[in-house]
Amino acid sequence: MKSLIVILHNLVARKGRRNLQVLVQLLLVFILLVLGFTVGFHWISEYEGKAHTWVTGFYWTLVTMSTLGFGDITFESDLGRVFSVVVLLSGTVFMLILIPFTFIQFFFVPWMEAQAAARAPRALPPQTKGHVVLTTLGGIEGPLIRKLNQSHLEYVIIVSELAEALQLHDQGYRVMLGDLDDPETYRQVRVDQAALVATTRSDMSNTNVAFTVREISETVPIVATASSSASVDILELAGCNRVLRLAELLGRQLALCVLGRDARSHVVGTVGDLLIAQSLVRDTPLVGRTLRDIRLRDHANVSVVGVWDRGRFQIASPETLVQKTSVLLLAGSRAQLDDYDALFCIYRSHDDPVLIIGGGRVGLAVARALSAEGIDYRIVERQQRKVRNAPQFVYGNAAELKVLKKAGIDKASSVVITTRDDDVNVFLTIYCRRLRPTIQILARSNLERNVSTLHRAGADFVLSYASMGANSIFNLLQKMDTLMLSEGLSVFQLPIPPSMIGRSLRECAVRQATGCNVIGVSTNGSLEINPDASKPLPEDAELIVVGESESERRFLDEFAPST
Repeated sequence: MKSLIVILHNLVARKGRRNLQVLVQLLLVFILLVLGFTVGFHWISEYEGKAHTWVTGFYWTLVTMSTLGFGDITFESDLGRVFSVVVLLSGTVFMLILIPFTFIQFFFVPWMEAQAAARAPRALPPQTKGHVVLTTLGGIEGPLIRKLNQSHLEYVIIVSELAEALQLHDQGYRVMLGDLDDPETYRQVRVDQAALVATTRSDMSNTNVAFTVREISETVPIVATASSSASVDILELAGCNRVLRLAELLGRQLALCVLGRDARSHVVGTVGDLLIAQSLVRDTPLVGRTLRDIRLRDHANVSVVGVWDRGRFQIASPETLVQKTSVLLLAGSRAQLDDYDALFCIYRSHDDPVLIIGGGRVGLAVARALSAEGIDYRIVERQQRKVRNAPQFVYGNAAELKVLKKAGIDKASSVVITTRDDDVNVFLTIYCRRLRPTIQILARSNLERNVSTLHRAGADFVLSYASMGANSIFNLLQKMDTLMLSEGLSVFQLPIPPSMIGRSLRECAVRQATGCNVIGVSTNGSLEINPDASKPLPEDAELIVVGESESERRFLDEFAPST
């Protein structure tokens, strides 16, 4: 009933009055014609010596005008037959053409438009607050919306075209119709009551959005992405609280995951004093043994959180078998990781360069991060304008064997594939895996759906541009620090759920119930790394948990359900 009232209101408010006037005028003409033809019917009937009632005359007029044909009442004179033809033609024009067309054009079409407007509103209810305002639905917004839904947080997408808004609404998204450069749009979206505005369009469009939002609210947080480093300052001047250069972030994270040069631990992220590291085990005594047999915590007190094997991640258990293609995910303090390195630093030490395919923003970010760590690299780039006059650059198509050999594919410790085309990345991953079955391959995925394809193609690690952007925006919204280790695997920190207070990790059976692993407990500023599983958890603690996306969802559902 409420939606019907909204539709009727929109119908009257937009074009209703003018349309109804036209429809009423046409109906008045039709009524006058019916009355005139009825009078004419009686006059001709009397002329032919027949007597009929007025009801009969009205009946004959409507039957004739509607082209239902003649049957019980007919004229015999030529005058009567000519009159019948005039009535018939008038009825054809009015009842079969003018009235249906007018009804469709001035009533039915506006009615459908009003129904569409109800599905794509131009304003949110006044009580709306705590929502996230998005300016488009792209690769980043998809994963972000899933995170928001998982956390039971509201969002709305501003769409300028009605057809697109209706399409997104029918797909299950919450949308609002409005122009991004119109201040009234942000008033109607209740931006002053929003939790966050996130815009991931072009740099110039993001600047316009931020500047327009700041006219309405000086306090709402605004997050924007930037393609160019020169745009960062302009976006901040326009009002952005945080500007994300995702290509730079992705490049640095890919560089952190580069292994293959030695068997040392390589730190890929930190949560307070807790370090998360990865270590390649090929050519070490760990290969072919289970974690129970290795007893690593007895030697270095470092915890094996999980094991990577050709893109597949498994939470560590005593029965986990370490293979030559395995990569250990470690958690510990700096001193604990140093103890681990002291045990394995003698294995696989060499200075072969890392091969980077693609000299775009992500590839150059990888190169800068590697250079900062003193790691040599080679960049293969097929666009001449991007090739610099430096020994690290190799011009050519990476799909050609001679180009890869010139870049050092035969000796490279790792290869990082960073092109903007996922199809090309899959092709090059398969190619490099065939050329070097044991080399470490890291790949960039632009779309989330291609991550599994790259893993199947042979990539050891895949990082998604979309997921990294969504994760960064969600962290800012929640004021939390979620560390994305690889696509689908994160370390997150959260206050201890009430259901776990006073119970030990062994009693909670976190790993068995959810697939997550608690790797740290923070209490009053003191961090216990690799906590004792038999110790009761204090009330004011914060947990540091590692797990895949699905495991994280199960953990939140099991121990921290929303209220």
